[in-house]
Amino acid sequence: MAKLSASRTVPRCSWGATGVWSLRLPTVIVLWVGLWIFGAGEALLIQARLGNTPWTVLSEGIAERVGLSIGTVTIIISMLVLTSWLPFDERPGFGTFSNILLIGIAIDVMSPLVPRPNRFGWQLGQSILGVVIGGFGCALYLTANLGPGARDGLMKSLHRRFDIPIAWVRLAMEATVLFAGIALGGRAGLGTVLFALGVGHAMSWSFTAFSTLDRRARDTTAHAVPG
Repeated sequence: MAKLSASRTVPRCSWGATGVWSLRLPTVIVLWVGLWIFGAGEALLIQARLGNTPWTVLSEGIAERVGLSIGTVTIIISMLVLTSWLPFDERPGFGTFSNILLIGIAIDVMSPLVPRPNRFGWQLGQSILGVVIGGFGCALYLTANLGPGARDGLMKSLHRRFDIPIAWVRLAMEATVLFAGIALGGRAGLGTVLFALGVGHAMSWSFTAFSTLDRRARDTTAHAVPG
């Protein structure tokens, strides 16, 4: 059996779109399922109460001050970030608008349904699960190739316009919203650290799994078709 290694790039899968508005039913399903799973991972982190992802720290801080749900504030923030694309050449796709709406809705729908543990061990386990599920969902919707999320689009635009390494752009964005969220009363902590350290690995291994399963499915289909 071939040894599997973590993927460093987003794989080209059979369900992936050829353009950000090239819609096929399998592509849209993969996109929406991935976004919903990512939102469920966010909900697990929120209910574990050990610390949220940086952007959800900001959403929670604002939500507590304005009396809206975290999911609703997440949607509003994403829409505002999308408007920041206007001075740049970045163009949204179907996935961009789906990202804005579905993750926030998933957070609000799933948060009351997932456990809310009180013991640290269970909280830690749920936080780790949230990171793994979030990374899996993020990897899944990225393979749909229907356009970047609002934050990713801003990151790419700033990188191209100012020629700043993309890692530094992302770090600056994440740090800014994290500290703003903490100042507003959002919850940051061990869960935030676990997400920062673990989500990339969860995504990489998910990419490898998707690529391998997709390749095997295509090989099976090819062998099943008469020559």
